[in-house]
Amino acid sequence: MKFGIRYSTPHFGVDPAKLTRFAQDAEELGFESLYVPEHIALQPGTKVGPVELSSSLPYGDPLDCLTFAAAVTSRILLGTGVLLLPYHQPVVLAKRLATVDVLSGGRLRLLTVGVGALPGEAAAAGVDFATRGRRADEAIEVLQSLWAGDENGVSHAGEFFGFENLCSFPKPTGSGTLPIHVGGSSPAAARRAGRCGDGFFPGGGLSAEDRRSRLELARATAAEAGHDPDTLQYTRWGSTGMSEEDVRELAGEGVTRVVVTPAAVDPAGWRAEMTAFARTHGLG
Repeated sequence: MKFGIRYSTPHFGVDPAKLTRFAQDAEELGFESLYVPEHIALQPGTKVGPVELSSSLPYGDPLDCLTFAAAVTSRILLGTGVLLLPYHQPVVLAKRLATVDVLSGGRLRLLTVGVGALPGEAAAAGVDFATRGRRADEAIEVLQSLWAGDENGVSHAGEFFGFENLCSFPKPTGSGTLPIHVGGSSPAAARRAGRCGDGFFPGGGLSAEDRRSRLELARATAAEAGHDPDTLQYTRWGSTGMSEEDVRELAGEGVTRVVVTPAAVDPAGWRAEMTAFARTHGLG
């Protein structure tokens, strides 16, 4: 089992000193990965399910935050939880993602994308909310095509994006592409993960049976697409107070990574939570 930790910008704030301390604490204590969430814009009264989000929550740009964190660390992997893919122009995004990966020494290995759940946010980004799933599918295709292309360029003619003979450099470190994990709780997200993803990261609010069925759907779709379903990583949210038995139970469900978020907002408090978690689960 691998363990990631989330720096929740609305929880901790977009504060350079805090982000530096948090990232360095996570790396020192043996966490595999650091995640940052995304919301592009909020409106007064915005709700995610029954939870109302304050319109003044400071959601920092996740790629900028991860680049900053990469500059003050050396080993910890970088992840998004989640990047709202339909709201990003994929040609521009391909360049940004590759640049973060190169500057971090090849550590942007846990790019997790979702389609978003807020119609107002989609409208603000100029995206028809009803098309966001199809846009995400095509954006993944564009990203992978641009990263795979050489100096002769690649072309694309799709429903939402089109270009001819484009070259995108630099390439991501190593294999020249980036793993893409798919976040989301819907059957469509599970199918997307199996069809074109390297991992599946379902959200909260699902019953145990729904989680099992989503994972089965992702794996079945991967097999149908000609991929090895056994290579599909399965990431879940957890808590800093989870026990060894909790982790064993998740491992029995096929989970390969757990991502936690400290409850404390002050450095001493989150350090204590991280330290206790690291000792309980043998990190380091």
